[in-house]
Amino acid sequence: MRDTEQKIREVNATMAMEGMPLTESDKTRLRNIFEGKTTAEETVRRLIQKHARRNKPDYERV
Repeated sequence: MRDTEQKIREVNATMAMEGMPLTESDKTRLRNIFEGKTTAEETVRRLIQKHARRNKPDYERV
């Protein structure tokens, strides 16, 4: 657990230097990956699915 929290603090510090600190949900996602509750690949797949456009534009109607 201690290693997990240290890794999250380090990632957060690096991201904060770039003006993009981690949100609590980002930290939870990382915790789940580091603790083996899910994989990075599965997490990325879920994020893409969540943020993908549901309806693609209908260019033929233009």
